[in-house]
Amino acid sequence: VSRRNAAFLPKMLQARRAAIDLLGRLQPKVVVSVGGYASMPAVFAASKLDIPVVVVSYDLRPGKASRLAARRAAASAVAFPDSPLPRATITGAPVRRAVLDIDRRRDRAAARHRLGLPADRFVIAVMGGSQGSGLLNDVTWSIVRERSGDASIAIRHAVGERFIDRAPAPPERGLLYQPIGYEPEMSLVYAAADVLVGRGGASTVHEVAATGIPAILVPWVDAAEDHQTQNVRWLSDAGGAIHLPESSVDELPRLLSGLQSDHERRELLSARARELGEVHRDGALPALIESVAGR
Repeated sequence: VSRRNAAFLPKMLQARRAAIDLLGRLQPKVVVSVGGYASMPAVFAASKLDIPVVVVSYDLRPGKASRLAARRAAASAVAFPDSPLPRATITGAPVRRAVLDIDRRRDRAAARHRLGLPADRFVIAVMGGSQGSGLLNDVTWSIVRERSGDASIAIRHAVGERFIDRAPAPPERGLLYQPIGYEPEMSLVYAAADVLVGRGGASTVHEVAATGIPAILVPWVDAAEDHQTQNVRWLSDAGGAIHLPESSVDELPRLLSGLQSDHERRELLSARARELGEVHRDGALPALIESVAGR
């Protein structure tokens, strides 16, 4: 580890010099950092050039890069109360407008039509992130096999491009199964599905809250500092999602069957999630960035 760190330092210094040159030419009024060590050269350069920095952190536990950048920042835009970052303002997360504009009741029929999903089935969306999740794939494929003759459900499953060749062939009759490598139409999925099964990354958690989709979230146990579990617990502790640890993922079929037959519970999950998602709809994040830029 120490050798890798030693080799990394010259690259960081080179990137800092390049960032100073770039920002010197662009002369921005503000630099926005969304975390990750790739953002640090620009943060260091902005500090050197007296350009204010806004740190945007929408994990419940900010990463190390965000914590380091926030020491130099004029403001920290956060999605959760009680943030450990200095000069924190609760702004919600930068949720895409296409997602914020979703009305699940209004848009459901049109979204299902565009995705090729039946209007009259219980639709389960399984989204394992941009790379896919072997764990979620395996349990989903088990459900496909066990319920292959069940014509009451449909499953849209983003398996990840690296796993797509392993996806089972859809049953000829009964269950409707749509395996895809990558999901390009997430806004349609949020409108079309009755239940979302996903991971616990910040984007997923905040989009669940913004749309109010009933969700079963399985945080990735190897995420840095276990931040996905904390993200999910923010929702689940308030009744806005079901937290399913990886160690209990075999419970997924039972949980899905329960939600299929319990419309009231789905409605309660949806309502509570949307209450928590209100913070994403008031435009506080761009307002904060503009206020810092105007100082």
